[in-house]
Amino acid sequence: MSDNHFSESAVQYRIKTYQDYLKLPEGERWELIDGQAYAMVAAPSRRHQEIVTNLIAIIKPFLMKKGICKAYVAPFDVRLPEEGETEENCRNVVQPDISVICDRTKLDDKGCLGAPDWIIEVVSPSHASHDYVRKLNLYERFGVREYWIVNPDSRHILVYRLGEQGGYGAPIMIREGEIAQPGLFPELNIDSPELFAE
Repeated sequence: MSDNHFSESAVQYRIKTYQDYLKLPEGERWELIDGQAYAMVAAPSRRHQEIVTNLIAIIKPFLMKKGICKAYVAPFDVRLPEEGETEENCRNVVQPDISVICDRTKLDDKGCLGAPDWIIEVVSPSHASHDYVRKLNLYERFGVREYWIVNPDSRHILVYRLGEQGGYGAPIMIREGEIAQPGLFPELNIDSPELFAE
């Protein structure tokens, strides 16, 4: 599936806002970025799912001990309304592979309303620029404090953190064999060989 692939249903339903998004048939998965609909891969690869599973198995027990933040895996809607937008006419709805939310007032039965504190995306070859460009810009704009892009092929992690001025600086690259530590939780050590283990 190419980065700009849209099925006929996207045109038919004219997906522009969260209200439109909610009318999609069950089973169809889309993301909205600035009112533009992007089809998601129907089923991620086995490798993709292994990495997500490995990550959540490390992160979730740690967060449960801390008793503050919550972690969720896709499909999990994150709605990011611009200033002046209502939830219904929100034009940004994404489903990150992993979302960590520390402000529980953002959580509701539909997912998360507002920016998670930490987002992790595992890159799929068919839509790499979606994670490296579109989502990077979106998450920076909405103030996601930490954004990780995990690449299964090159077996590395790019870590973006918000600086004092509110933007992401140059990414930190974590290569296989190194320990990844989220800036939000420096005491959490993620062993990259364990993360990429098959």
